[in-house]
Amino acid sequence: MDYKRSPFRKLMFSVALPICIVIIWEILSRKGLFSPQVLPAPSQVLIRWIDYLIPHDPYTGDKSTFLAWLFSGELVQDTLASGYRVIGGFVIAVVFGLTLGLLMGFSNFIYDFFNPIIQLLRPIPPIAYIPLAILWFGLGNPPAFFLISLGAFFPILMNTIAGVRQVDPLLIRAARNLGASDITLFRRIILPAATPNILVGLRVGIGVAFIVVIVAEMIAVNNGLGYRILEAREFLWSDKIIAGMISIGLLGLAIDTCMSKINNHLLRWHSGNN
Repeated sequence: MDYKRSPFRKLMFSVALPICIVIIWEILSRKGLFSPQVLPAPSQVLIRWIDYLIPHDPYTGDKSTFLAWLFSGELVQDTLASGYRVIGGFVIAVVFGLTLGLLMGFSNFIYDFFNPIIQLLRPIPPIAYIPLAILWFGLGNPPAFFLISLGAFFPILMNTIAGVRQVDPLLIRAARNLGASDITLFRRIILPAATPNILVGLRVGIGVAFIVVIVAEMIAVNNGLGYRILEAREFLWSDKIIAGMISIGLLGLAIDTCMSKINNHLLRWHSGNN
């Protein structure tokens, strides 16, 4: 049986490599090949991750009650804070990126007007804007939203422009010959044809947003997964650093999986989508 046709086999095939890596990592760590301070064993990371999940007094080490763990765990709070910033910045990028991308793709005049400044700003990494972000917005969530939206904006914008401008000219001419107005042409022909590219841009954009949120949380806020990783670095807690990285990966995987499901749902009609 083809593993692709069996959800269980597909799942087992997907996790086989990570499990092998973790087992080899654990064995080599237990044999003393890696220093625990430099690269702790997976079991040590797991213990730290559980410790990170369940809040406790840093001075006494006392664990909180179950309800406190459920509703106010440090890991839960940091994950929610990072997720909130990613979603907030991503929504801002979607609003501006989609709007400008559709306009630039549809109108040559708007494209020629905005393209020079877009091409000038696009190569500049969001990290370079950190001093300006702090100067303009101070500390807290506003500069984080600015940096995240800036990072996600350009992938969304460029994929939207490409999607609109790559629509088959035969479809446009046929619609024109049938008397379609600009609004009808845009709504019934251009937007559906550009949707696959737009969805690719959204998926890339959310990935960039996760990259930028970690940097933003290291300089502008006092919570979130990025902040905890920086805090762990100061105390040389390499196990907590890796635990934070794993948490980021799991959060990103969850959001990317949701976006993949949405993409598949919206593109049921697309010939390349199974």
